[in-house]
Amino acid sequence: MKKQRKVMSLLLGMTVFVGALSGCGSSKNSYQTAPTEYAEYTESGSDTYNYVEYEPENTESYEKPDENGFFVTQTQPLSTFAADVDTASYANVRRMIESGSGASDINADAVRPEEFINYFNYDLNYPKESEKFGVTTEIAPCPWNEDHKLMFVGVKAQEVESNEEIVNNLVFLIDVSGSMFNEDKLPLLQKAFKELIKNLPDEGTVSIVTYAGSDTVVLEGESLSNKKKIIRAINDLKAGGSTNGAAGIERAYQIAEANYIEGGNNRVIIASDGDMNVGISSPDELEKLIEEKKESGVFLSVLGFGTGNYKDDRMERLADCGNGNYSYIDSMLEAKKVLVEEMNSTLYTVAKDAKFQVEFNPNKVNSYRLIGYENRLMDATDFNDDTKDGGEIGSGHTVVALYEIIESGSQSAANLKYQDSEKKDDEGNYADEFATVNIRYKEPESDTSELISVVVNDDAVSESPSENVKFAGLVAEFAMILSDSEHKGNSSFEYIMDTYKTIESTDEYKDEFNQLVRMVSKNS
Repeated sequence: MKKQRKVMSLLLGMTVFVGALSGCGSSKNSYQTAPTEYAEYTESGSDTYNYVEYEPENTESYEKPDENGFFVTQTQPLSTFAADVDTASYANVRRMIESGSGASDINADAVRPEEFINYFNYDLNYPKESEKFGVTTEIAPCPWNEDHKLMFVGVKAQEVESNEEIVNNLVFLIDVSGSMFNEDKLPLLQKAFKELIKNLPDEGTVSIVTYAGSDTVVLEGESLSNKKKIIRAINDLKAGGSTNGAAGIERAYQIAEANYIEGGNNRVIIASDGDMNVGISSPDELEKLIEEKKESGVFLSVLGFGTGNYKDDRMERLADCGNGNYSYIDSMLEAKKVLVEEMNSTLYTVAKDAKFQVEFNPNKVNSYRLIGYENRLMDATDFNDDTKDGGEIGSGHTVVALYEIIESGSQSAANLKYQDSEKKDDEGNYADEFATVNIRYKEPESDTSELISVVVNDDAVSESPSENVKFAGLVAEFAMILSDSEHKGNSSFEYIMDTYKTIESTDEYKDEFNQLVRMVSKNS
């Protein structure tokens, strides 16, 4: 007599029950796993069943260099790094916390403090007319170490007046391999891209390339005025097969170049879980491929989806090496934030190869530590080298960097601005300067960089930190606790939650941050 029993199949992070016959000898077994809410177990010849609970292996992968330590200003007065506007790390870790993870359950390599800090909006100085950036600086007490100070550097990019003025040439490169079946992958991706299409102006084109075992061109150069046709094409996407990401990348850039618009927004948008298992798949190989493609003048946005097999290391490399930005989409709320609310900053680059170089004055700063940006550090000589890649900054985007500094009155023999006696007057005109912030960038279609410099002096010092510094400090503390930083000092969930109550200028994203702190505190 044939018996059938439905058992739950919770794929990629959910529980799978495997039916097995006990002592059935030559009896025939059949267990089919399908991308549905359950798998069907069929057995004949026995009424005895044993069920074994099976937890699928988590194969998510991350990589992060060692955490930044302190540098003595006398011997290393320059701190140089590429701008980073990515926010994927925060959204990805939020997903982990909401699934019930405590602090010790979170992979420390998944936590990139600069992406936590840059996820939020700050009240920064806007660029003056004809200027590319507005710069805001402040020095205040360090909340996790009373003997140190916190130096805040915030940069606000100019905004395009209207996205109606920009003609788009967008190529959606969408992963439709079998690993993308789950609700938090392709189905969520489809909803997100439809929201984007609805909010884009009608002028310009969209192409859609999908990749699984091979790449397929779904649409090429379709006018954005045909929104219904584009949405139908997105609706019709199905998941299945292996993942040949390299082939898809090659085809997407070919199409972007074929439809290139001078002065327009030429961009490939990759949406995937990063689990590439055919062709080029290692982070190093993908980095080499994407570095070649960026020379085409086509920019890149990387959107990560999914859990269980997520390959953050590959997705981040693609964005960093391909003139791109990187976001993680864990919900429709995040999709609307990245692709609708912040569409201009996500899609429209106003400055490329942006680099920061902060020169500290050893007469004021004994030593300093850059919080985060470990994978964006550069040699000091790279700052003035226009062949060295920096970061891309979108319309109206903000970039915030935090330095933990130790003050000092020590003298230095270093031959730089603050040590060159010929640059000082008799009264020592650098005596009140903590640092000089230098920003180098290129216009989107230029190969020659421009430079702006801002001095951080005693006027920036405050014993009562602004809400900018106060909130950024809380986010940095949270990241340090989650990554178990050796520099976390007196950081605590309790301090973060208590201090948040004193912040007046909040929004739904900052309130959500406070709730995440409560959740992970409770689960730790």
